[in-house]
Amino acid sequence: MSTYVYGIIRASHSSLPQDMDGIGDPPRPVRVLRQGELAAIVSDAPEELRPKRRDLLAHQRVLDAAGADGAVLPMRFGSVSPDDDTVTTVLSERAEHFLERLGTLDGKAEYNVKANHEEEGVLRLVMADNDEIRLLAEANQEAGGGSQEEKVRLGEMAAAAVQGREAIDAELLQQALEPTAEAVSVGPQSTGWLANLSFLVDRGSAEHFLTAVDGLRQEHPHLELRVHGPLPPYSFVDTPASQQAEGGTAEAFGAGAAQPTTG
Repeated sequence: MSTYVYGIIRASHSSLPQDMDGIGDPPRPVRVLRQGELAAIVSDAPEELRPKRRDLLAHQRVLDAAGADGAVLPMRFGSVSPDDDTVTTVLSERAEHFLERLGTLDGKAEYNVKANHEEEGVLRLVMADNDEIRLLAEANQEAGGGSQEEKVRLGEMAAAAVQGREAIDAELLQQALEPTAEAVSVGPQSTGWLANLSFLVDRGSAEHFLTAVDGLRQEHPHLELRVHGPLPPYSFVDTPASQQAEGGTAEAFGAGAAQPTTG
C-alpha cells in the first residue's frame, strides 16, 4: 500500500497525540517512520486522493500537532510514496539537507499576505497623482458626465494607472514587511490579488510582524490585506539552490499540487 507523507521531523521530536487520524474516509491512523536522526509523519494513502476540504483540514491538523512541539518540514497535500521503505530511503539519502532545513525553520512560522486594491481608494490615489486623469475627470463632471468618448478615454487612463500602481504597491508591501521577517517567498499570482507573499517569522516576533501589517493598513488605506498564519512553513522547506540541485523536498515523495490554507 502507498504511504502518504505529511512532514519530516527529527527522530527526537516529541510523540504525536495518540490515536491521531489523518486523511481518508475512514481516516487513516497517523504513524511515525524513523530513520537515523530523522522521522517522517505518515499514514496509509487512500486509493483515490483528491483535495477535498475534509482531507485538506486533516493534513493541516496533523502538521499543526507536530509543529506544536518542534520544527517540522511540511509536505504539500498529496505527497505519496510507493511504500514505507521508499520514505526511509529518502530520509537516509537526504539527511544532511533535511537536518539543515529543520535547524533553519526551528521556532519559525509562515505568514502568507495577499494584497488587493480597494477600488475607490486606489482611484482617488491615482487621480491625485495624475494631473491629466484628474483634469479630465473634473471636465467630464462639469459637462454633466462628458461624452461617451471622453468617458471611455477616462476609464482607459484610470485602468492603466491602477495597473501601474499594482507593481508599485507589491514592492511597497514586500519592502515594508521584509525587515520584520527572517525570509520572504514570492508566491504565484492568483486572480484578484496584486501580491502574494509568504514571510518566515520567528514565533517570538509574530506580534511585531502583525503590528507592521496593521501599520500598512492604516498608512495605505487603498490596500486590502489578507493575512493567513501562523502556518507550517510550506514556502521555506527548500531553498532555491537545493531545489535546483536535488529537486524539491516534497517532490522526493511525489507531491501533489495542492497546498492547504494559504490560498
